Amino acid sequence: MVIDAHAHVSSTLFGETREYLEQLEQSDIQQGVIGPGGMLDIRRMSDYLMGKAEPFNQPPNNEYVEQSFHTYSRLHGLACVNPSEPRAVQKLEQYLKSGFRGLKLAPLIHALSFDSEAVADLVLLCGERRVPVYSHVVPRPGVDTAGFAKLARRFPHTDFVLEHMGHGPADQEATAAASELDNFFLETSLGTYLHIHESVKKAGAHKVLFGSEYPLSHPAVELKKILLLPISEPERERILGKNIRELLRLE
Repeated sequence: MVIDAHAHVSSTLFGETREYLEQLEQSDIQQGVIGPGGMLDIRRMSDYLMGKAEPFNQPPNNEYVEQSFHTYSRLHGLACVNPSEPRAVQKLEQYLKSGFRGLKLAPLIHALSFDSEAVADLVLLCGERRVPVYSHVVPRPGVDTAGFAKLARRFPHTDFVLEHMGHGPADQEATAAASELDNFFLETSLGTYLHIHESVKKAGAHKVLFGSEYPLSHPAVELKKILLLPISEPERERILGKNIRELLRLE
């Protein structure tokens, strides 16, 4: 079974759940892990990364995600919570009780730092509930790859998923952290073929998760990178589905 471990859905013109399901069908992918999208215009992603534009600054639509995974059993949800908002821990706990299977942090959207106590409180809850913490990173102190790896070291009983294989085309800190830490995983969407290949060799296939980053990329495009890797079929099966099934404790 192939599972896309990282996608975003929203009720916007780009990112509707129905379109995502159609792309999964086109790609022969059976299940997907979704978090809320629509908090920025993905067509201007480079502008956000370079500081030329600001995100919409609207709350993540976790309710749309919840409606999606309750409607379609092949989908599994991640709740996006701003650590600095009031009662963030209580909100995450309620989302987990409602069927969400992990936490999505959004440093590009929310003003957060991986070393803050607000983030630590959410991470601690995730460890207690045995659900993973997903996040991308940006090249700023406190929300970079080193900061995310430091957080994983601080909370060894919580699993961490670094989206996009870290930052840039070949993030060596990301590969090193996945090699060193039992609770640190790399998600492949938008990652370069070489970086994925090198990370599998150094950290092992059991530390790598296939993801698409829909709607910014098409699941079939991201899947092709994994299908071309010169690895064994058991290793490929781990990357394409077994690892995320274990992390999310899917039946």
